[in-house]
Amino acid sequence: MERPASTARPSHQRAEPRDFRLLWWANAADGVGSQASGTVLPLLLLGLGNSPQTVGLIAGASTALGLLLGPLVALPADRGARKRVMVGSAAVSALAMGCVALALAAGHPPLGLILTAVLVERLATACFEAAARGTVALVSPGPEQPRAIARLAAADQGALITGPALGGLLYQAARALPFLADALSYLVSALCVAAMRADLRAASPRQRGAGLLREGAAGLRLVRSAPLLRLVLVWGATVNAVVVALYYGAVFTLRRDGHAGAVLGAVLALSGAAGLVGALAAPRVAGRFGAPRVVPGVTWLLVPLAAALAVVTSVWAYGLLFGLVCLLMPLASVVLQARAVQVTAPALQARTGAVLATATTGAAALAPVLAGALADRVSAAAPAAVCGVLLALLAAHSSRRPVRGVLAQEAAGRAAEVTG
Repeated sequence: MERPASTARPSHQRAEPRDFRLLWWANAADGVGSQASGTVLPLLLLGLGNSPQTVGLIAGASTALGLLLGPLVALPADRGARKRVMVGSAAVSALAMGCVALALAAGHPPLGLILTAVLVERLATACFEAAARGTVALVSPGPEQPRAIARLAAADQGALITGPALGGLLYQAARALPFLADALSYLVSALCVAAMRADLRAASPRQRGAGLLREGAAGLRLVRSAPLLRLVLVWGATVNAVVVALYYGAVFTLRRDGHAGAVLGAVLALSGAAGLVGALAAPRVAGRFGAPRVVPGVTWLLVPLAAALAVVTSVWAYGLLFGLVCLLMPLASVVLQARAVQVTAPALQARTGAVLATATTGAAALAPVLAGALADRVSAAAPAAVCGVLLALLAAHSSRRPVRGVLAQEAAGRAAEVTG
């Protein structure tokens, strides 16, 4: 069977396991460090005299700026600056977090300094993530990409488990330590990316007569024209919003029933471990059952779990059901991410990934607002009930014959040819 043209690489550029290992370590170090500092950042800001509303606004503003900046950085990354942007962004993030750690170690730092450093770090991280999209296609052969994406997803899930615990322990010892650890993690990421031997440029020639805006919108045109990428966008945005809404629903329910923060921590630890298992099992499950069965099947299985979360009263039952949601979700998301990489040319990976990430992250950012409104105006169980309805609609859509046909198709043809 002919390999998809979108994953073909020149003869002089051979994928090396060493390069993927370096990418994995860069991703894992970044994830653990970011989770360690991000977990305690609200505590630090509150300790410096900020109100909870101010802390929430700061978090929302940094997320919004990252969403806006990502697509802008994607164009130079696709033009050949991917490695330079990744290394430079990681170095800037390390410097910003190092300044926070130094300021905290020196005494009571000015609030403006902390906020500026945190904002710089968030923006640099957005640049790193935008440039990093598509790196898997350049350092991993086509047949190995599903397994590679699963390993990266497992690293993200592992960071969700170890990062918060590490951040809490370090913050208890000294409030500067989590930010110092984050700075060191960014240095590790920068060194790992710099040590890669693969050619990460995958530059697309600039179209004659095409303006900057038109070139930047190539990823959006590709997503609109490719049925598989539209499915990835719809499925990813819906399911990510559902998981975030269910998480906040858990917070509201557990607080309503008078449970302490340790119980919520146990629920989150269980869900993180379940997500890790799901990510590792995804390639084997997809290989046995096939994407046309896995994606709609997983989506249908999520429906009764969300409905049950709306009616259970036991905290351990809630934790078990939420853990099952986190176990099942990666089984389908890894399959869809791998297919998205396979149908997208390397020279369009960053711009296409920016479109998909904007949709999924934006939906996840709106989910807490909607969950809170439903919990306040209806009941604490309302977010889970609404999530069940959304999942049922998504499951019905993914079970349609045309959608299953798209999932069954082999990734073929250069994606650049359909960008118009």
